[in-house]
Amino acid sequence: MTKSWQLDAVRAFSQVLALCVVAFVLLVTLIPAQAQTLQIASVAPLPIPTDLIAVRAQPAIGPTMVPLVPGEQVLTPALLANYVQRQKTLRAIDVLGIAEPHPLNSEVLLGYIARSSLGSNSAVSAIASFATAPVTPQPALNTISLAAYIESGYQPTDKKIEQADAERNCLAQAIYHEARGESATGQLAVANVIVNRARSAKFPSTLCGVVYQNAEKGFHRCQFTFACDGRTDVPGERSAWARSAALAQRVYAEFATGQAVGAVPRSALYYHTTNVRPNWANIYNAVAEIGSHIFYAPN
Repeated sequence: MTKSWQLDAVRAFSQVLALCVVAFVLLVTLIPAQAQTLQIASVAPLPIPTDLIAVRAQPAIGPTMVPLVPGEQVLTPALLANYVQRQKTLRAIDVLGIAEPHPLNSEVLLGYIARSSLGSNSAVSAIASFATAPVTPQPALNTISLAAYIESGYQPTDKKIEQADAERNCLAQAIYHEARGESATGQLAVANVIVNRARSAKFPSTLCGVVYQNAEKGFHRCQFTFACDGRTDVPGERSAWARSAALAQRVYAEFATGQAVGAVPRSALYYHTTNVRPNWANIYNAVAEIGSHIFYAPN
C-alpha cells in the first residue's frame, strides 16, 4: 500500500514537471513574436485628422487670404530686392571650393541648381527681369533716330533740290567758260576733272567748292580763271550755254550716283591749254590730250 502510493506520487510529479517544461518552451517561443508585433504597431503612422488637413490646405498667410490667380502675384519692391540679393549671394558661393575637392553630394548639387536657376528657370527669369529697368519698345522712326539723322547732315528736300541746282550750275559755268569751243569729248573731259577733284581728298568735296576754290583770293590764285578774273560769268552764247547745261546735268547725275564719267582716268586732276606751259607740267604725268587741253595725273 505504501509503495503504491509512492509510485502514484512520482507519476503525478513527472506529469506536472513535463507540463512545466512544455509551458516554458512555449513561453520562450512566443514572447519575441509578441514583442515584435508590439514594436511594429508602436511606430505605424497614425491617420491625420481631417481638421488638420483643412488647416494645412489654407494659405500660409492665414485662412482669410484669398488665393491669387496664377500670373497675378504681387511683386513688391521688398520681395524683389530680397530675391535679387539672394541670387547674388548664391552666385558668389564657390561650390567647388578652393581647397581639396569634395565628393559630389546633395549639397553640391543643390548649390549648382541654386546658382544656375537665375538663367535657366523660366519662372525665375520672369521675376528676375524686374530687376532691371523696363525697356519700352521704340518704333524704327523715333525722336532719337531722327535726332541722329539730323546730326549726321540731314537736309530737307527743298534744300537738297536747291543744292543740286547750284552744283549743276557751277559745273555748267566751268564747262562753258573753260571748254565751250571744244568738242563734246573735250567738254566732257573738263567736267571729268572737276568730278575727279570733288572725289579726291585733296580738294573740296562739292562741285561748286572745286570750281570756286580760292576765288576770293583774287586773280591767279583761283583754280579756274573765270572764277576770279573780275568779269561777269553770265553766259553770252545761248546755244553753247544750252550744251554746257545739258552736259552738266548728265555729269552731275553720274557724280551723285557714284558712276565713272569715263572721259579721262579718275587720277586726272589737272589740265591746261596747249598754248601754255605751266611749271607744274613737268612734275605730273600727262594722261590725255583732247582738243586744246592736256590732262595730267599726280605721280
